[in-house]
Amino acid sequence: MTQAILREIMDYANRADPYPLYEKLRETPVAHDGDGPYVISTYYEIQSLLHDPRISSDAANLASTAGDPLAGGEDEGSTTLPPSFLKLDPPDHDRLRRMTNRPFGPPHSPHKVHDMRDELGGIVSGLIEGIVAADSMDRIDLVDQFAYPFPVTVICRLLGVPQEDEPRFHVWADAIAASLDPDPDADPTKRRVPADARMELGMYLAGLIEERRKNPGDDMLSHLATADGPDGAMTTIEALSTSALLLIAGHETTVNLITNGMLTLLRHPDVLERLRQDPELAVPIVEELLRYEPPVQLLPQRTTLSEIEVAGVTIPKGASLWLVLASGNRDPKKFENPDRFDPDRGDIQHLGLGSGIHSCFGAPLARLEAQLALSELARRLVNPRLLEDPPPYRQNAVLRGPRHLRIACDGIRD
Repeated sequence: MTQAILREIMDYANRADPYPLYEKLRETPVAHDGDGPYVISTYYEIQSLLHDPRISSDAANLASTAGDPLAGGEDEGSTTLPPSFLKLDPPDHDRLRRMTNRPFGPPHSPHKVHDMRDELGGIVSGLIEGIVAADSMDRIDLVDQFAYPFPVTVICRLLGVPQEDEPRFHVWADAIAASLDPDPDADPTKRRVPADARMELGMYLAGLIEERRKNPGDDMLSHLATADGPDGAMTTIEALSTSALLLIAGHETTVNLITNGMLTLLRHPDVLERLRQDPELAVPIVEELLRYEPPVQLLPQRTTLSEIEVAGVTIPKGASLWLVLASGNRDPKKFENPDRFDPDRGDIQHLGLGSGIHSCFGAPLARLEAQLALSELARRLVNPRLLEDPPPYRQNAVLRGPRHLRIACDGIRD
């Protein structure tokens, strides 16, 4: 039963609406049918495990997946670029995360994200003006014309990556993101594609890091390459894996958050109109979107470091776990009327950006980008409407979002 539902979730035919499948999963909070992963689908159990030190994110601790027909993803050890701190446990995770955070957020850079507001607003305005210049009010692709270029521009400026190189790392990022999907039917030879992409991305970033060591600037690549604080300096390989994480994660999830957000607002025109009238409503709207349509749907490949009990089920040491965040976000034991989009919801402690030590590193920036993007689109697009519903989705089940979001509108307000 478990394997059948998991295969349905991974099946592209269900990408537009996986939530009925999640409802089935929640009937068994800890699902396991003899082989494969233990699947956790309810809010309180997921939240507890995200804070449990007996759960490992380190790929080195993963049990053999030989008996797991849903195991997938790339073989990290097959490339010269090692896992980022996202896939490490303390103390290595904590050290690298602290070092990365020094130029990005509190306590050392407490105003970094806030001080980017005007710059982000300028990028948003420029992209909306580009829609006008394209003279295509009857057929706008919000992904290609707005939701993708916005966070890519931001992360390139923040890191110090030349934006003209975007066509190169776009291909690598797509291949690496696709490898997150545990595909039961994937040809093993196809795992070389993300492995090769990681290697090529590593070589590209190695050149930039070497340049920054010679001529450091005021960007995060320069910090990763040259900083030597209380935790010491990053090795070259640590700087490479960290910069690769920031470059890919810095835009992949935000693209989905903005696109899922506009799709949801266009399906709820009353909320869209409220946002047009009151831009401050963007803050609770984004929080509700992170619950209702999270850009990261599930976290596969966590491992138990010891035997644990979850919801009355004993899970052995070395077992593989899947934490289905999007299912937990729709758990009626936590959220009243969970399938209703409600920006006035009072209790909004969602799982959309994770929780615990591995919570989303770029959460403050992702929130701000989505708030500015959605409020400006609501204010400036005149009578926006969907041309396709549901839209075509990306293949990825882990990072779920529309590949295109085609709309029409009657013009752009100043």
